[in-house]
Amino acid sequence: MNLPELGAFLKSRRDRVRPSDVGLPAGPRRRVPGLRRDEVAMLAGASTDYYIEIERGEAQPSEQMLAALARALRLTGDERDHVFYLADRPLPPTGGPAAHVHPGMLDLLDRLATTPAQVITDLHVTLVQNRLAVALLGRAEAATGPQASYVYQWFTDPRARGLYPEADHDYHSRAFVADLRAAVARRGPRDQDSSTLVAELERRSDDFVRLWAEREVAVRRTDRKRIVHPSLGVLELNCLNLFSEDGRQRLLWFSPAPGTGAGEKLELLTVLGSQDLRSAR
Repeated sequence: MNLPELGAFLKSRRDRVRPSDVGLPAGPRRRVPGLRRDEVAMLAGASTDYYIEIERGEAQPSEQMLAALARALRLTGDERDHVFYLADRPLPPTGGPAAHVHPGMLDLLDRLATTPAQVITDLHVTLVQNRLAVALLGRAEAATGPQASYVYQWFTDPRARGLYPEADHDYHSRAFVADLRAAVARRGPRDQDSSTLVAELERRSDDFVRLWAEREVAVRRTDRKRIVHPSLGVLELNCLNLFSEDGRQRLLWFSPAPGTGAGEKLELLTVLGSQDLRSAR
């Protein structure tokens, strides 16, 4: 553990990030070339005082906080690993909620400020959401292991299905299973995350077992979804995906389906913000 070096390294990365790189206004009176400490804290979901302690080498951040800081500071994969080593924390699994997100995807996410967007894994674990995605879908549950996957939640928790009209549930069940089968094959039989997820779903859900046995396979690249919002009602949206090179992460963003009135509802969503958050997606 080398907390003073961790703090110095984070400061050096903070100095190189411009506010515009992370979707923040530059402002006319900035005293630092990069981000201020309070801005890094805000982006990482921490208090300013706590981040100051980390930068001073006075606190050992958790794995979740290190992952959040890596995203806030747009660290590369090697830089992300470096801060975990300095903090004497184990590297997070590639498919978990603390997984590294490519800075390019984070940059695109920042630029999609007027549309709901988020980055998820191929096992449907949400890694990061923008403000409008939280307002539309609800904040992703803080979970680890199979429970972090929305596919797991879909087949084991009836509340997760409230995001879609009941008439669409069978379609989404089949689409989730077909997409998961493609991810499992791509990862290979030795991948523990996907193997554990399938085993838990087979143990917990007869519906999943039935659909899994049909062996349908189809990657969800584009989709048209009806999403139920507690204040705005049903929004009909096009869901588009941008995939990472290895296919293990995807940037999802939602655009209004033409002729459905969803465009006006999305504009209202920017006003409502996150005041109508769901407890689960």
